[in-house]
Amino acid sequence: MSVLIRLIDRLSALAGRTGSLFLPLLILTILANVVLRYVFDIGMIELEELQWHLNAIAVMLSLAWAYQEGDHVRVDMFHARMRPRARAVVEILGILFLFWPFTGLVAWNAWTIFGYSWDLKEGSPMPSGLPARYVIKGIVAAGLSLLALQGLAVLLRALRQLRTGWQEIR
Repeated sequence: MSVLIRLIDRLSALAGRTGSLFLPLLILTILANVVLRYVFDIGMIELEELQWHLNAIAVMLSLAWAYQEGDHVRVDMFHARMRPRARAVVEILGILFLFWPFTGLVAWNAWTIFGYSWDLKEGSPMPSGLPARYVIKGIVAAGLSLLALQGLAVLLRALRQLRTGWQEIR
């Protein structure tokens, strides 16, 4: 179980670190877009679309890593006051009944959308827009799938916490 948890955690961290490398490119793209638009009065669809694509890459590749590191949104006023076993139970129930149904449904649909986009070899609807829009749709689907997989590592960790809690009582 620990080997699987470590493997998923490494994969999520690798994807997250890779996604974070796109942030400087995103900042430069936004800066170039703003300067061109407001200083030189030049609007470029390519830069606007690149901005959205870089943002999607950074976010989607980093979702699982953020979940792994506990940097996601949670209701800490309740969670912080709970005992470790109670936190583990809440985590398990949350993953099984909220997290996986949601991420599973969204990831499933994202792969379907990617498939359609791939079949069409979809590009931007704008004449000067970026080609190969299916690539970014594939990254969205992969990021959501990695997030669901990270949920497995979190679930296994919570189950281990629950099991060690039982052993401490006995």
